[in-house]
Amino acid sequence: MGTNYSITAQFGKALAILLADKIATIAPQFPSERFVRDVAGSIIEKTYTQRVALIADKLHEHFPGTYQTALTVFMKILGPPNPNETGMFTHYYWILPIGKFVEKYGLDHFQLSMDAIAEITRRNTGEYAVRPYIRKYPEASLAIIRRWASSGDFHLRRLASEGLRPKLPWAPKLDTFNHHPQPVFEVLEMLKEDNVTFVKKSVANHLTDWLKVNNGAATALIRQWAASTNPHTQWIIKRATRKITL
Repeated sequence: MGTNYSITAQFGKALAILLADKIATIAPQFPSERFVRDVAGSIIEKTYTQRVALIADKLHEHFPGTYQTALTVFMKILGPPNPNETGMFTHYYWILPIGKFVEKYGLDHFQLSMDAIAEITRRNTGEYAVRPYIRKYPEASLAIIRRWASSGDFHLRRLASEGLRPKLPWAPKLDTFNHHPQPVFEVLEMLKEDNVTFVKKSVANHLTDWLKVNNGAATALIRQWAASTNPHTQWIIKRATRKITL
């Protein structure tokens, strides 16, 4: 999937068939043919992000029963966690519409949805789905995110950073903490010595975001970290500041 076109093309009729087949093994009542036909007829000329959202909408429209019932089924089709440091367009790309489903339709079910986001990110990514929850429930979300940051699962540690980024690509800006970033910086403090590249890249990119939205606070944090002799912290700083001069 080396081009934007090839990424976009993954999210069409073939993905609807794949999802329908997986769902039908758990929920035979799911109207697979109608779902696939509806997606195929609506997806033409849509961008990648529009396609992900459309498939999520069609899952919501066609799945019989409540959000909770649908989510229970969707969690059962996820398969084993991803053992690799790979992004969202590899083997588990088909989970993206499920993440969008949680993002759009689960806000009234905070704990259930946050648990689902954690499972999604262990295979694909929950960095988009979690952001509306952070906006609506900032304190409760931060409590869970701090637990993710101390998890033994590097996918969850990465999510703790990536989900809180103020300028995450392909996502609306998260400005909840722009003027008071200390709660976010406390999470990054937990991750500054992480030895997993997947996590370190996220923390570095996160710091780069903060240099754009609150340069003074970010610069102070980086200068504080610069006193550390930890090689992982130094790697993060170097990557975060590679295009700027502090």
